[in-house]
Amino acid sequence: MSQESTERSGRGVYGISVAAELSGVGPQTLRLYEERGLLSPMRSPGGTRRYSDDDLVRLERITGLLAEGVNVAGIGHILDLQDRNTELKSHNLRLISDNSQLKSDNARLASLREPRTDRRASGK
Repeated sequence: MSQESTERSGRGVYGISVAAELSGVGPQTLRLYEERGLLSPMRSPGGTRRYSDDDLVRLERITGLLAEGVNVAGIGHILDLQDRNTELKSHNLRLISDNSQLKSDNARLASLREPRTDRRASGK
């Protein structure tokens, strides 16, 4: 996914009525999910809720968990754990990349430190 599409997916563009229609979740339920901390839509300068594509994906996760019989409090815990897991995976990938770069830099520096054989010093 490109950085532009990643940024766009997080930008709040849908009003509550559009988000409700797209997700199949009523506006009152969307407000309840926000009140319970399950969703955090952006706000326009005037205070209007603006839902993003990421919010709609999160709503799909919420409705899926509800369909499986998980209560709202449980959904909050599950979503928090999933979000934390995603953060940890991302952090781990950065660490792996940094480690690989450090190993490469270390090998390059080690090769620069190796003594070179000088033909003049050996008398040839």
